[in-house]
Amino acid sequence: MQPRRYVIAGHEFEAPELAPGLYVVATPIGNLRDMTIRGLETLAAADVIYCEDTRTSSRLTAHFGISTPRKALHEHNERALAETIAADVARGGKVALISDAGTPLLSDPGFPVVRLLREEGLPVFAAPGASALLSALAVAGLPTDAFSFAGFLPPKAGARATALAALKDRRDTLVFYESPRRLGESLAAMAEAFGADRQAVVALELTKKFERTHRGTLGDLAPQFADAEKGEAVIVVAGASEIVADADAWRAALAEAMVDQPLRAAVDDIAAQFNLKRKDVYDAALALKAEE
Repeated sequence: MQPRRYVIAGHEFEAPELAPGLYVVATPIGNLRDMTIRGLETLAAADVIYCEDTRTSSRLTAHFGISTPRKALHEHNERALAETIAADVARGGKVALISDAGTPLLSDPGFPVVRLLREEGLPVFAAPGASALLSALAVAGLPTDAFSFAGFLPPKAGARATALAALKDRRDTLVFYESPRRLGESLAAMAEAFGADRQAVVALELTKKFERTHRGTLGDLAPQFADAEKGEAVIVVAGASEIVADADAWRAALAEAMVDQPLRAAVDDIAAQFNLKRKDVYDAALALKAEE
């Protein structure tokens, strides 16, 4: 078998042999220099590369001198191809899966394939690398200790409002992908759902020449993007602030609840109603009991 090769800056390298399996390979989200060495070795040594669009992926493979055959795998055919890919891997095949940009499966095709291989006990490997989600989080300046990735919002206003309403009280940082055509609409919908004062960041053209990041409140950002932008956008939104219950209000409510309910039931009711620690409410209830 002829050695599989790849090229970096005019220098040719031989790719090492791969173990059989499906390789989920991250590709650059804009800057081709973000392609990892392991990713190049995997694409060069694979029997076939499944990709969203063979024309889009040809820019990547041509740039790095990779001649591995490519086949299209997208949202319309991925379920039909899952059995074929599983059978190839079961026979000892080495299959690579990429998306048009970034890490596959994150709002991109591939989940039915990976799920089937896992169900059948077949090997699946990650070749990590670029991710718009993680890149945006890294530069947003918003908390990263806990976050939720919501992907693309529904394009219709009603469904979008419903989706945002369900996220309104989340305390973790929220990350969305959005089409440049709907960016302004989505930011306005977020301002309506989360409040115009909620902090957010819009990252555009990440890793590319004209990369730009805008930070401000949702109310300020929405009109800035009323006109269509170029390039996919990532929106990072601060989580909901902790609401501190008024001490006089919840203690009065506790006293009232204890008139009609057993102590423990009243404590559970007030703790849930005012989002308080049960121990704090229980201690307050015991103090009220002692005063009687």
